Amino acid sequence: MAMRLVTQIFSALVIAATLGLSTAPSMAADDEGTIKRIDTEAQTITLDNGNTYKLPGEFNAEALTEGADVIVAYETVDGTKQITDIVIYE
Repeated sequence: MAMRLVTQIFSALVIAATLGLSTAPSMAADDEGTIKRIDTEAQTITLDNGNTYKLPGEFNAEALTEGADVIVAYETVDGTKQITDIVIYE
């Protein structure tokens, strides 16, 4: 389980590096909370504070569970909060 989490975090970091090459203006930030909703079709998660974040394209949303405590790092690109890194507390 831990190896899968490390692999997914690494994948998110690789995707984050790719997103960093985007020419659109962005603003980096972070947030923490409990996952209240996972939308696998839209590839988004919503935290208990109401904030919704877009998962990286190749991220396996099935690795996440509602009720998990997380910290997300994200960039706002064209009005969308795109996750660049995620830490899941178990």
